[in-house]
Amino acid sequence: MAAFTSYMTFNWVLILILLAFVIVLKITVFLDKKIIRRLYILIGAVFALSIIVFIEFYLAELGGYNVARSIMIAIRYSVTPFIIAFILFTLVHKMRWYILIPAAIFAIFYIVSIFTGIVFSISDAGEMVRGPLGYLPYIAVGLYSVALVYILIRQSNKTATDIIPILFLAFAFGSGLVLPFIMGKEYSKIFCPTIAVALFVYYVFLILQLTKKDALTGLFNRQAFYSYTKAKHKDVTAVISIDMNGLKAINDNEGHIAGDNALISLSECFIKASKNKHLVFRLGGDEFFILCLKTSEEELKQLVQRIKDTVGETKYSCSIGYCYIDDQNKSLEEYTKLSDKMMYEDKARYYQKTGIDRRKE
Repeated sequence: MAAFTSYMTFNWVLILILLAFVIVLKITVFLDKKIIRRLYILIGAVFALSIIVFIEFYLAELGGYNVARSIMIAIRYSVTPFIIAFILFTLVHKMRWYILIPAAIFAIFYIVSIFTGIVFSISDAGEMVRGPLGYLPYIAVGLYSVALVYILIRQSNKTATDIIPILFLAFAFGSGLVLPFIMGKEYSKIFCPTIAVALFVYYVFLILQLTKKDALTGLFNRQAFYSYTKAKHKDVTAVISIDMNGLKAINDNEGHIAGDNALISLSECFIKASKNKHLVFRLGGDEFFILCLKTSEEELKQLVQRIKDTVGETKYSCSIGYCYIDDQNKSLEEYTKLSDKMMYEDKARYYQKTGIDRRKE
Protein backbone atom coordinates (compact mmCIF):
# COMPACT_ATOMS: atom_id res chain seq x y z
CA MET A 1 0.00 0.00 0.00
CA ALA A 2 2.86 2.37 0.84
CA ALA A 3 4.43 1.68 -2.56
CA PHE A 4 1.14 2.41 -4.34
CA THR A 5 0.70 5.68 -2.43
CA SER A 6 4.25 6.68 -3.25
CA TYR A 7 3.74 5.91 -6.95
CA MET A 8 0.53 7.95 -7.09
CA THR A 9 2.24 10.86 -5.33
CA PHE A 10 5.09 10.96 -7.84
CA ASN A 11 2.94 10.32 -10.93
CA TRP A 12 -0.46 11.90 -10.27
CA VAL A 13 0.10 14.71 -12.80
CA LEU A 14 1.22 12.16 -15.38
CA ILE A 15 -1.88 10.04 -14.75
CA LEU A 16 -4.16 13.07 -15.18
CA ILE A 17 -2.48 14.00 -18.46
CA LEU A 18 -2.76 10.46 -19.81
CA LEU A 19 -6.42 10.21 -18.74
CA ALA A 20 -7.16 13.52 -20.47
CA PHE A 21 -5.39 12.18 -23.56
CA VAL A 22 -7.53 9.01 -23.55
CA ILE A 23 -10.75 11.01 -23.13
CA VAL A 24 -9.88 13.36 -25.99
CA LEU A 25 -9.01 10.41 -28.25
CA LYS A 26 -12.34 8.78 -27.42
CA ILE A 27 -14.29 11.78 -28.68
CA THR A 28 -12.03 12.52 -31.66
CA VAL A 29 -13.61 11.93 -35.05
CA PHE A 30 -11.08 13.81 -37.19
CA LEU A 31 -8.02 11.57 -37.03
CA ASP A 32 -7.51 8.29 -38.84
CA LYS A 33 -8.36 5.28 -36.65
CA LYS A 34 -4.90 3.82 -37.25
CA ILE A 35 -3.27 6.94 -35.79
CA ILE A 36 -5.64 6.87 -32.82
CA ARG A 37 -4.78 3.20 -32.12
CA ARG A 38 -1.09 4.02 -32.21
CA LEU A 39 -1.61 6.94 -29.84
CA TYR A 40 -3.33 4.55 -27.42
CA ILE A 41 -0.27 2.30 -27.61
CA LEU A 42 1.98 5.29 -26.88
CA ILE A 43 -0.14 6.23 -23.86
CA GLY A 44 0.11 2.67 -22.55
CA ALA A 45 3.88 2.60 -23.15
CA VAL A 46 4.44 5.88 -21.27
CA PHE A 47 2.29 4.65 -18.38
CA ALA A 48 4.16 1.32 -18.27
CA LEU A 49 7.50 3.15 -18.35
CA SER A 50 6.45 5.27 -15.37
CA ILE A 51 5.80 2.07 -13.39
CA ILE A 52 9.17 0.63 -14.39
CA VAL A 53 10.99 3.83 -13.35
CA PHE A 54 9.15 3.84 -10.02
CA ILE A 55 10.02 0.19 -9.30
CA GLU A 56 13.67 0.86 -10.14
CA PHE A 57 13.93 3.78 -7.70
CA TYR A 58 11.85 1.98 -5.07
CA LEU A 59 14.22 -1.01 -5.11
CA ALA A 60 17.19 1.36 -4.87
CA GLU A 61 15.71 2.89 -1.70
CA LEU A 62 15.17 -0.55 -0.18
CA GLY A 63 18.77 -1.53 -0.87
CA GLY A 64 19.99 -4.68 -2.56
CA TYR A 65 17.97 -6.23 -5.40
CA ASN A 66 20.81 -5.41 -7.80
CA VAL A 67 19.76 -7.99 -10.39
CA ALA A 68 16.14 -6.76 -10.38
CA ARG A 69 17.34 -3.15 -10.65
CA SER A 70 19.58 -4.06 -13.58
CA ILE A 71 16.60 -5.59 -15.35
CA MET A 72 14.50 -2.46 -14.68
CA ILE A 73 17.26 -0.20 -16.00
CA ALA A 74 17.65 -2.33 -19.13
CA ILE A 75 13.90 -2.16 -19.73
CA ARG A 76 13.85 1.61 -19.14
CA TYR A 77 16.71 2.20 -21.53
CA SER A 78 15.07 -0.09 -24.11
CA VAL A 79 11.57 1.38 -23.89
CA THR A 80 12.66 5.02 -24.20
CA PRO A 81 13.96 4.86 -27.83
CA PHE A 82 11.04 2.56 -28.71
CA ILE A 83 8.62 5.27 -27.56
CA ILE A 84 10.30 7.96 -29.67
CA ALA A 85 10.55 5.58 -32.64
CA PHE A 86 6.85 4.80 -32.27
CA ILE A 87 6.09 8.52 -32.17
CA LEU A 88 7.84 8.74 -35.54
CA PHE A 89 5.83 5.75 -36.76
CA THR A 90 2.61 7.45 -35.61
CA LEU A 91 3.09 11.08 -36.60
CA VAL A 92 5.10 10.87 -39.81
CA HIS A 93 3.17 10.23 -43.00
CA LYS A 94 4.12 6.94 -44.73
CA MET A 95 6.67 6.02 -42.06
CA ARG A 96 7.36 2.26 -42.16
CA TRP A 97 7.66 -0.14 -39.23
CA TYR A 98 11.37 -0.66 -39.81
CA ILE A 99 12.01 2.65 -38.03
CA LEU A 100 11.73 0.46 -34.90
CA ILE A 101 14.69 -1.76 -35.89
CA PRO A 102 17.45 0.52 -34.49
CA ALA A 103 15.54 0.66 -31.18
CA ALA A 104 15.50 -3.15 -31.12
CA ILE A 105 19.26 -3.22 -31.72
CA PHE A 106 19.84 -0.75 -28.89
CA ALA A 107 17.66 -2.95 -26.65
CA ILE A 108 19.95 -5.92 -27.31
CA PHE A 109 22.92 -3.95 -25.96
CA TYR A 110 20.99 -3.01 -22.82
CA ILE A 111 19.88 -6.59 -22.17
CA VAL A 112 23.41 -7.90 -22.72
CA SER A 113 24.65 -5.24 -20.30
CA ILE A 114 22.74 -6.94 -17.46
CA PHE A 115 25.35 -9.71 -17.65
CA THR A 116 28.40 -7.88 -19.03
CA GLY A 117 28.17 -4.27 -17.82
CA ILE A 118 28.98 -3.01 -21.31
CA VAL A 119 26.47 -0.12 -20.97
CA PHE A 120 25.81 -0.04 -17.22
CA SER A 121 26.17 -2.09 -14.05
CA ILE A 122 25.20 -1.88 -10.39
CA SER A 123 28.12 -1.63 -7.95
CA ASP A 124 28.25 -3.43 -4.60
CA ALA A 125 27.35 -0.08 -3.01
CA GLY A 126 24.13 -0.01 -5.05
CA GLU A 127 25.24 2.76 -7.41
CA MET A 128 24.77 2.59 -11.17
CA VAL A 129 28.08 2.66 -13.02
CA ARG A 130 28.48 3.48 -16.72
CA GLY A 131 30.26 0.95 -18.87
CA PRO A 132 32.32 1.50 -22.05
CA LEU A 133 29.05 2.25 -23.92
CA GLY A 134 27.56 4.20 -21.04
CA TYR A 135 26.36 7.07 -23.22
CA LEU A 136 24.61 4.82 -25.74
CA PRO A 137 21.12 5.49 -24.23
CA TYR A 138 21.56 9.24 -24.80
CA ILE A 139 22.91 8.70 -28.32
CA ALA A 140 19.90 6.51 -29.14
CA VAL A 141 17.40 9.08 -27.86
CA GLY A 142 19.31 11.89 -29.58
CA LEU A 143 19.35 10.19 -32.99
CA TYR A 144 15.64 9.41 -32.89
CA SER A 145 14.78 12.92 -31.64
CA VAL A 146 16.77 14.59 -34.44
CA ALA A 147 15.15 12.28 -37.01
CA LEU A 148 11.66 13.06 -35.63
CA VAL A 149 12.10 16.83 -35.76
CA TYR A 150 13.84 16.80 -39.16
CA ILE A 151 11.18 14.64 -40.85
CA LEU A 152 8.26 16.55 -39.30
CA ILE A 153 9.70 19.87 -40.48
CA ARG A 154 10.40 18.46 -43.93
CA GLN A 155 6.80 17.22 -44.29
CA SER A 156 5.24 20.36 -42.85
CA ASN A 157 3.91 23.37 -44.76
CA LYS A 158 6.90 25.27 -43.32
CA THR A 159 4.76 28.01 -41.81
CA ALA A 160 5.08 29.28 -38.25
CA THR A 161 1.91 27.47 -37.16
CA ASP A 162 3.49 24.21 -38.34
CA ILE A 163 7.05 24.82 -37.17
CA ILE A 164 6.43 26.15 -33.63
CA PRO A 165 4.74 22.96 -32.27
CA ILE A 166 7.53 20.88 -33.86
CA LEU A 167 10.10 23.06 -32.11
CA PHE A 168 8.20 22.48 -28.88
CA LEU A 169 8.62 18.73 -29.42
CA ALA A 170 12.31 19.31 -30.14
CA PHE A 171 12.69 21.24 -26.89
CA ALA A 172 10.89 18.52 -24.91
CA PHE A 173 13.00 15.70 -26.32
CA GLY A 174 16.15 17.82 -26.19
CA SER A 175 15.66 18.19 -22.46
CA GLY A 176 16.09 14.42 -22.26
CA LEU A 177 19.64 14.85 -23.53
CA VAL A 178 20.65 17.82 -21.37
CA LEU A 179 18.81 17.56 -18.05
CA PRO A 180 20.16 14.11 -17.06
CA PHE A 181 23.64 15.68 -16.85
CA ILE A 182 22.26 18.54 -14.74
CA MET A 183 19.79 16.65 -12.54
CA GLY A 184 21.45 13.25 -12.57
CA LYS A 185 19.36 10.11 -12.24
CA GLU A 186 16.48 12.15 -10.75
CA TYR A 187 15.57 13.24 -14.29
CA SER A 188 14.24 9.73 -14.91
CA LYS A 189 11.35 10.58 -12.60
CA ILE A 190 10.15 13.44 -14.82
CA PHE A 191 10.88 11.87 -18.21
CA CYS A 192 7.43 10.28 -18.56
CA PRO A 193 5.49 13.47 -17.71
CA THR A 194 7.74 15.36 -20.16
CA ILE A 195 6.88 12.95 -22.99
CA ALA A 196 3.19 12.92 -22.06
CA VAL A 197 2.92 16.72 -22.06
CA ALA A 198 4.83 17.00 -25.34
CA LEU A 199 2.58 14.43 -27.03
CA PHE A 200 -0.63 15.93 -25.68
CA VAL A 201 0.30 19.47 -26.76
CA TYR A 202 1.28 18.25 -30.21
CA TYR A 203 -1.96 16.29 -30.47
CA VAL A 204 -3.99 19.41 -29.65
CA PHE A 205 -2.00 21.16 -32.38
CA LEU A 206 -2.91 18.40 -34.85
CA ILE A 207 -6.61 18.80 -34.10
CA LEU A 208 -6.41 22.58 -34.52
CA GLN A 209 -4.55 22.14 -37.79
CA LEU A 210 -7.27 19.88 -39.18
CA THR A 211 -9.60 22.87 -39.36
CA LYS A 212 -7.39 24.40 -42.06
CA LYS A 213 -5.79 21.32 -43.62
CA ASP A 214 -6.98 19.24 -46.55
CA ALA A 215 -7.70 15.77 -45.17
CA LEU A 216 -6.25 13.92 -48.18
CA THR A 217 -3.03 15.79 -48.95
CA GLY A 218 -2.22 17.69 -45.75
CA LEU A 219 -2.02 20.95 -47.69
CA PHE A 220 -3.94 24.04 -46.60
CA ASN A 221 -7.62 23.89 -47.59
CA ARG A 222 -9.96 26.42 -49.20
CA GLN A 223 -11.02 27.90 -45.85
CA ALA A 224 -7.36 28.49 -44.98
CA PHE A 225 -6.92 30.13 -48.39
CA TYR A 226 -9.61 32.68 -47.60
CA SER A 227 -8.09 33.32 -44.17
CA TYR A 228 -4.55 33.77 -45.44
CA THR A 229 -5.53 36.00 -48.37
CA LYS A 230 -7.19 38.32 -45.85
CA ALA A 231 -4.41 38.22 -43.27
CA LYS A 232 -1.41 38.16 -45.60
CA HIS A 233 -2.60 40.08 -48.68
CA LYS A 234 -0.04 42.86 -48.16
CA ASP A 235 2.80 40.33 -48.11
CA VAL A 236 1.71 38.41 -51.22
CA THR A 237 4.03 39.27 -54.11
CA ALA A 238 3.26 36.35 -56.45
CA VAL A 239 0.64 33.66 -57.05
CA ILE A 240 0.81 30.26 -58.74
CA SER A 241 -2.15 28.29 -60.13
CA ILE A 242 -1.72 24.54 -60.65
CA ASP A 243 -4.10 21.99 -62.11
CA MET A 244 -3.35 18.27 -62.44
CA ASN A 245 -3.52 16.74 -65.91
CA GLY A 246 -5.44 13.51 -66.45
CA LEU A 247 -6.96 12.94 -63.01
CA LYS A 248 -10.33 11.86 -64.46
CA ALA A 249 -8.63 9.26 -66.66
CA ILE A 250 -6.78 7.86 -63.63
CA ASN A 251 -10.01 7.70 -61.62
CA ASP A 252 -11.91 6.04 -64.48
CA ASN A 253 -9.22 3.54 -65.51
CA GLU A 254 -7.40 2.78 -62.23
CA GLY A 255 -9.91 3.73 -59.55
CA HIS A 256 -10.32 6.61 -57.14
CA ILE A 257 -7.66 5.28 -54.75
CA ALA A 258 -5.12 5.62 -57.57
CA GLY A 259 -6.44 9.14 -58.17
CA ASP A 260 -6.03 9.98 -54.50
CA ASN A 261 -2.47 8.65 -54.55
CA ALA A 262 -1.75 10.83 -57.56
CA LEU A 263 -2.97 13.94 -55.73
CA ILE A 264 -0.91 13.00 -52.68
CA SER A 265 2.21 12.52 -54.81
CA LEU A 266 1.78 15.91 -56.46
CA SER A 267 1.19 17.56 -53.10
CA GLU A 268 4.46 16.11 -51.83
CA CYS A 269 6.20 17.55 -54.90
CA PHE A 270 4.79 21.03 -54.18
CA ILE A 271 5.88 20.88 -50.53
CA LYS A 272 9.34 19.66 -51.52
CA ALA A 273 9.75 22.51 -53.99
CA SER A 274 8.39 25.26 -51.75
CA LYS A 275 10.02 27.21 -48.93
CA ASN A 276 8.65 28.62 -45.68
CA LYS A 277 7.36 31.77 -47.41
CA HIS A 278 5.28 29.76 -49.90
CA LEU A 279 1.79 28.72 -48.77
CA VAL A 280 0.49 25.70 -50.69
CA PHE A 281 -3.27 25.08 -50.94
CA ARG A 282 -5.54 22.43 -52.39
CA LEU A 283 -8.67 24.34 -53.32
CA GLY A 284 -10.59 21.23 -54.31
CA GLY A 285 -10.40 18.33 -56.76
CA ASP A 286 -7.17 18.66 -58.73
CA GLU A 287 -6.86 22.44 -58.22
CA PHE A 288 -3.86 23.76 -56.29
CA PHE A 289 -2.70 27.27 -55.52
CA ILE A 290 0.42 28.82 -54.00
CA LEU A 291 0.62 32.21 -52.31
CA CYS A 292 4.19 33.52 -52.40
CA LEU A 293 5.01 35.91 -49.55
CA LYS A 294 7.74 38.53 -50.05
CA THR A 295 9.07 36.60 -53.03
CA SER A 296 11.02 38.27 -55.81
CA GLU A 297 10.24 37.65 -59.47
CA GLU A 298 13.43 35.62 -59.85
CA GLU A 299 12.54 33.50 -56.81
CA LEU A 300 9.09 32.95 -58.30
CA LYS A 301 10.58 31.59 -61.53
CA GLN A 302 12.95 29.37 -59.55
CA LEU A 303 10.02 27.99 -57.55
CA VAL A 304 8.06 27.23 -60.71
CA GLN A 305 11.07 25.44 -62.16
CA ARG A 306 11.54 23.39 -58.97
CA ILE A 307 7.89 22.35 -59.15
CA LYS A 308 8.31 21.26 -62.77
CA ASP A 309 11.48 19.34 -61.89
CA THR A 310 9.98 17.50 -58.88
CA VAL A 311 6.74 16.66 -60.72
CA GLY A 312 8.86 15.52 -63.68
CA GLU A 313 10.34 12.83 -61.42
CA THR A 314 6.88 11.27 -61.06
CA LYS A 315 4.58 9.63 -63.60
CA TYR A 316 2.09 12.51 -63.29
CA SER A 317 1.91 15.95 -64.84
CA CYS A 318 0.28 19.28 -64.13
CA SER A 319 -0.39 22.61 -65.80
CA ILE A 320 1.09 25.70 -64.18
CA GLY A 321 0.33 29.41 -64.39
CA TYR A 322 1.85 32.20 -62.33
CA CYS A 323 1.82 35.94 -61.93
CA TYR A 324 4.18 38.35 -60.23
CA ILE A 325 2.49 41.25 -58.47
CA ASP A 326 4.10 44.45 -59.70
CA ASP A 327 1.20 46.81 -59.06
CA GLN A 328 -0.25 46.94 -55.56
CA ASN A 329 -3.20 49.00 -56.83
CA LYS A 330 -4.64 45.87 -58.45
CA SER A 331 -6.53 43.38 -56.33
CA LEU A 332 -5.23 39.90 -55.57
CA GLU A 333 -8.24 38.53 -57.41
CA GLU A 334 -7.10 40.22 -60.63
CA TYR A 335 -3.67 38.61 -60.37
CA THR A 336 -5.25 35.26 -59.60
CA LYS A 337 -7.25 35.52 -62.83
CA LEU A 338 -4.06 36.22 -64.77
CA SER A 339 -2.38 33.24 -63.15
CA ASP A 340 -5.38 31.02 -63.93
CA LYS A 341 -5.39 32.23 -67.54
CA MET A 342 -1.75 31.23 -67.95
CA MET A 343 -2.45 27.85 -66.35
CA TYR A 344 -5.35 27.13 -68.75
CA GLU A 345 -3.16 28.07 -71.69
CA ASP A 346 -0.54 25.61 -70.40
CA LYS A 347 -3.23 22.94 -70.08
CA ALA A 348 -4.40 23.56 -73.65
CA ARG A 349 -0.82 23.05 -74.87
CA TYR A 350 -0.64 19.79 -72.89
CA TYR A 351 -3.76 18.38 -74.57
CA GLN A 352 -2.61 19.56 -77.97
CA LYS A 353 0.79 17.96 -77.49
CA THR A 354 -0.51 14.64 -76.13
CA GLY A 355 -3.48 14.42 -78.51
CA ILE A 356 -5.81 13.53 -75.64
CA ASP A 357 -9.48 14.38 -76.06
CA ARG A 358 -10.08 16.87 -73.27
CA ARG A 359 -13.79 16.10 -73.22
CA LYS A 360 -12.90 12.64 -71.91
CA GLU A 361 -10.82 14.12 -69.17
